[in-house]
Amino acid sequence: MADDEYKSHETLTLIEEITRLDGSKYIEISNMVQNGRAELAAERGLIKEVRIIQLNIPHSVHVIKYEDYINRNYTMPEEKFDHFEEWAKPETMQSEIAAILKENHVG
Repeated sequence: MADDEYKSHETLTLIEEITRLDGSKYIEISNMVQNGRAELAAERGLIKEVRIIQLNIPHSVHVIKYEDYINRNYTMPEEKFDHFEEWAKPETMQSEIAAILKENHVG
């Protein structure tokens, strides 16, 4: 696949839990840069909270598949953002996240 078909080139290295404004929570596979953006979002009142569940997760086949999906579809936000974008997860990506959580003994 051509490099220009990617919107981003992030390496995903951690599992975090994000609490939405309504109090519901979801798990995200992320990295330190995106975690920092989530922390800023919490400070700005765009989400309630973010917490890291596990650092330095192995770069497994499942992480690589999810990472590829994220890099093709999303751009990491700059520091000057006014909303927090929750990454949409089609069923195939929900399955990848479930596999990542299982292989990291989370959940």
